[in-house]
Amino acid sequence: MGSFSSAFLGESRAILERLDVDVLESLARGLAAVRDAGGRLFILGVGGSSGHAGHAVNDFRKLCRFEAYAPTDNVSELTARVNDEGWDTCFVEWLCGSRLGPRDAVLVLSVGGGNREKNVSVNIVRALELASGRGASIFGIVGRDGGFTLKVAQVCAVIPPFSPERVTPHTEGICSVILHLLVSHPALQSGTAKWESVK
Repeated sequence: MGSFSSAFLGESRAILERLDVDVLESLARGLAAVRDAGGRLFILGVGGSSGHAGHAVNDFRKLCRFEAYAPTDNVSELTARVNDEGWDTCFVEWLCGSRLGPRDAVLVLSVGGGNREKNVSVNIVRALELASGRGASIFGIVGRDGGFTLKVAQVCAVIPPFSPERVTPHTEGICSVILHLLVSHPALQSGTAKWESVK
């Protein structure tokens, strides 16, 4: 009988092989177009994806010279908005305060992509409704069926739910792979990571 580790890694390889490479290339080109036009990038994620959002902000700023932000990086403002206004509106109000406009982009990192009917990640849904209404570009890296993000995004990479009992760990793990692919992509990367510069 094979080990759990072998099974998990095998599932990861199978998911990576099923990713749509053309979508990933479109994602890199779309993000580069926003940056090159002087737009900002707002990265939204909840739970583990909020950790990815903060990491991605660092990499997009440092390696790709992108003006990038994540609302979850400012815990004081985030918790004040949740306390005073509610969870469902914490992202949309943050984006309003940032004067989200048509040159900007929103990148969603989410296992399910947001679903109002199931009352899951409604704060992402509300933020995307605002972004759509203001003409901002919308991108996503999501799992399951893509949720609301897939419906409204210009480009959305969907990580296929290969193993139903491990959708979340695989989605979040492969999301990190895709983010590192993007910040290493020649269309986006304009700086060298530290260890690559050390002789």
